[in-house]
Amino acid sequence: MKIAVLVKQVPDTGEQRTLDPITGLVDRRGENVLDEINERALEVALRYKDANKGTEVVVVSMGPDTLTKGLRKALSMGADAALQVLDDALAGADAGRTAAVLACAVRSLAVDVVVAGNESTDGRSGVVPAMVAEHLSLPLLSALDAVELSEVEVLGQRSTATGSLRASVPLPAVISVTERSAEARFPSFKGIMTAKRKVLTVMSVAQLGQLPGNTGQTSILSTLRSPARPAGRRIVDEGNAGHELAQFLRSGSLI
Repeated sequence: MKIAVLVKQVPDTGEQRTLDPITGLVDRRGENVLDEINERALEVALRYKDANKGTEVVVVSMGPDTLTKGLRKALSMGADAALQVLDDALAGADAGRTAAVLACAVRSLAVDVVVAGNESTDGRSGVVPAMVAEHLSLPLLSALDAVELSEVEVLGQRSTATGSLRASVPLPAVISVTERSAEARFPSFKGIMTAKRKVLTVMSVAQLGQLPGNTGQTSILSTLRSPARPAGRRIVDEGNAGHELAQFLRSGSLI
């Protein structure tokens, strides 16, 4: 089986994110890391590979030359190869354009299943996996908390407002996972060393071939700094703290 994992490099999730005041886009001049949700998607593929020798896992991404660091980490975790789409014409690409490019890259690999995170931690649009599935004319099983992959189908469990449900689709297919999916492994020393010898292919838009007509770019009309968060409410126990706490939780629909 051949599995493609869509990954993205994002500003460090442990730091405060800001917008560039001129472009209105996310400021990426600081430390950038492989998105954690994509690492969980990669873990799904690697667990299947661990149990099924002969499986090939390829990470696919679109981004600037600094993306190499993130792709090398994915290779050190256990991916077999990486494909990066690098082109200045893609700067500021919107979700539609991004999905079209990623789908074209995946199509060139002829894979059995595409695994992605349900949404990136910087954009949080949550639409790219569905758009990729549409471009590839493949079924989509989205927002999975747990995944069971076989040679013929993928079975997943997802949360609902009242519980959970299990659904399956035949392969080939596109799936996306949530933060409840299995936590990603750490790269081993051997993995870090072997990653340097693994193939990392870089392609331009022209090399991908004919893309759909969508050439959209994100257009920011205005930006507004988020207001400071107000101080939390403090409840002092004067014999009625339990009642006040219950009222507070009820008002927030937490119970």
